[in-house]
Amino acid sequence: MQNTIYIAYYFNVQPLQPATEILTAELGYAGFESFVETQEGVTAYIQKDEWHQDILEDIQILNSEEFKITFSFEEIEQTNWNAEWEKSFQPIVVDDLCTVRAPFHETPNTKYDIIIEPKMSFGTGHHETTHMMIQHILKNDFEGKSVLDMGCGTGVLAILAEKRGAETLDAIDIDNWCYINSLENAERNHCSKINVFEGDASLLNDRSYDIIIANINRNILIQDLPKYISCLTADGLLFLSGFYKDDIPMIEAECNNRGLKLVETLEKNHWVALKFIN
Repeated sequence: MQNTIYIAYYFNVQPLQPATEILTAELGYAGFESFVETQEGVTAYIQKDEWHQDILEDIQILNSEEFKITFSFEEIEQTNWNAEWEKSFQPIVVDDLCTVRAPFHETPNTKYDIIIEPKMSFGTGHHETTHMMIQHILKNDFEGKSVLDMGCGTGVLAILAEKRGAETLDAIDIDNWCYINSLENAERNHCSKINVFEGDASLLNDRSYDIIIANINRNILIQDLPKYISCLTADGLLFLSGFYKDDIPMIEAECNNRGLKLVETLEKNHWVALKFIN
C-alpha cells in the first residue's frame, strides 16, 4: 500500500445547514475526497500531493455573509484514521432494511448487515449520496445482474448489490486506499463475486453491465458518462449521485443525448441520486 499523506481541514460552520452541504460540494469540486460531518461542521481530507496553499481560493461559501465558517488544518498519517473512525462512527440504518456498521457494533435486526472499516475511503452511509444510493439498490432488482460500482470507496454499494443477488460485480476506484479498503471490506462481508480494480474509466473498454452505479464528483461524472453508457446493456440501469439538485439539468441532458431516460430522483438535503434506464 502506498504511504499516502493527507491534509485534514477542520471546518467550524455556523449555522450548520445548508452551509455544510454547500461547503462539502464545493470542496469536492476542489479535489477533497473524504468528508466526516461533525457537531461543529465538517472535516475534509485531501491527499497532500493534490493540495496547494490556494486550495480554498475558489470555495465561494467561505466568503458568504450568511454563514460564519472558520477552519484549521494539519497533515495526518493514514494510521490516524481508524482511531478517528472508531470515536465518531455510529451505525447507519437505511429504510429499516440495511445497516452499515463497524465490527465493534452489535449485530442489528435488519435484513442486510454490512460491516465496514473505511480507513480514508468515502462511503459509510452517513453522507446523503451514499444513503440514497443504498436506497436505490434496496428498491431495484439486482438478482442475476452484472454490476459496476464506479468510484467504489469502501465497497459498500457493491457489497449490498451482491447481497441483493447480483451475479458478477466490478468495483473500481482510482485511489489506492479505496482499492485496498474495498478488498478488505468485501472479504469482511464474505462477498465472493466482487472483483476490485484500482484505476479509472479507462478500465471499462470492452466491458458490459446490466447496472452501473457511480457516486462520484460531478465533473468526473460528466467526463466519464459516455464511457459508462457505452458499457450499459439494452434496458440497463444507471444510478448516479455525488452532485446537487441544481446539477440535474446538466446531468440529465448528457444522458438524454445518449438515449437514457431519467425515471426516478431521490433527494436529501439538496443532494440527489438519479435512476436512468437505457
